[in-house]
Amino acid sequence: MRSKLGLAKCIGLSVLTLGLFTGAAWGQAGKFPDQPIKMIVPFAPGGGVDTAARLVARQMQGRLGVSVVVENRAGANGTIGSKVVQGASADGYTLLFSAATHVISHLVMSKVPYDPITDFAPVARVGEAPLLLVVSPNLPQKKLIEVLDAARQHPDKWTAALPAMGAPSHLATLLLAQKSNLKLTMAPYKGTSPALVDVAGGHAQILLDSIISLMPMAKTGKVHPVVTTSARRSAIAPDIPTASESGLPGFVFVSWYGLWAPKDTPQDRIQLLNTAANEAVTELIKSGAFAAVGIEGVNESVAQFGKYIANDVAQSADLLKGAGFKPE
Repeated sequence: MRSKLGLAKCIGLSVLTLGLFTGAAWGQAGKFPDQPIKMIVPFAPGGGVDTAARLVARQMQGRLGVSVVVENRAGANGTIGSKVVQGASADGYTLLFSAATHVISHLVMSKVPYDPITDFAPVARVGEAPLLLVVSPNLPQKKLIEVLDAARQHPDKWTAALPAMGAPSHLATLLLAQKSNLKLTMAPYKGTSPALVDVAGGHAQILLDSIISLMPMAKTGKVHPVVTTSARRSAIAPDIPTASESGLPGFVFVSWYGLWAPKDTPQDRIQLLNTAANEAVTELIKSGAFAAVGIEGVNESVAQFGKYIANDVAQSADLLKGAGFKPE
């Protein structure tokens, strides 16, 4: 009797031990993240999106306890890299770091290999950057009101350079025309550099684009900076007024950066990644790393990011429709 009782105790203890071991092992297996996270940037190294991604990745890995590796997959207006993420496992280990252009790709391209809204799960919007309006240096008009008045009086003499159709620069130019009742001739270019060269040479008169891209030539006087499109003055250009304080109230437009995961990624993992991204942004604001590259940090919940996307897409669609834009 005593031996049977001892045997039962032994079996019970073994089962309990096995249960504890199995539970611990299950808990360990269910930990997220427990391996490196890949952050896909659908543009070439060295650009604004890539720079922002690397800053965020470096801070996120310290909070997640695993490496966050940035991988550039450029091409086809950002769709090659985005397609990689869309087709990845929905486990939170492959993320997309892209810009505002991602969510409106279906509005500006006739053939997109995915739906930028339904095929991706918003994780976090991490930052935004104003655009800068510059004009040719040989023009007598230096202030926004002067520029707008001259463009209204002689629309045939004012051409706006567009670095890329459907990009923030294009949308901001359409919004400028709408807000100020302008009928600008718009000339598309293949990138910021050729557009900027033509404005500097007086072949085009106006250019709205990323403040980071335009500031070097603005500082040397090769183009004249007029206003920024942010709600408040930029930390990297505190002497340049905003459009709102220069006679065009309500003209606020920013390019922005965000993180997405494949659709169906578990919500608890999305939430954990959102928290890590927000903490990373807080540190980048505190250290001044974002301000140094002209980015204003953003802290938003997953739901807030989703709502922001919906509003941004709606505004972009209205601007493009009003301009008679047709996807290429």
